[in-house]
Amino acid sequence: MPVFDIAVGPDRDEVRGHARGLIAIGDVASGWIAVGGVARGYVAVGGVAIGGVAVGGCAVGAVAVGGVALGILSVGGIALGALAIGGLVLGREAIGAIFLGG
Repeated sequence: MPVFDIAVGPDRDEVRGHARGLIAIGDVASGWIAVGGVARGYVAVGGVAIGGVAVGGCAVGAVAVGGVALGILSVGGIALGALAIGGLVLGREAIGAIFLGG
């Protein structure tokens, strides 16, 4: 796996550029630090972000921040998690305009 990989646009038989590396930037990015339209990694930033710390339009992770956030600690417009903060929230501890929590 390369340390740094950037893949934007189609390449060979791919429809979208898929970056794979410790630091990955691309249409689809997979790595320890991933930035892209769809990002998967320990730290993921993108339209759809999945990882330990995820930031994006739709974020899923231990710590998730985004429009729709799902995680242990989640912050977003719609937030679901053990500790949820946002507009519409569901969580064990919930802080928000509309909330369901313990």
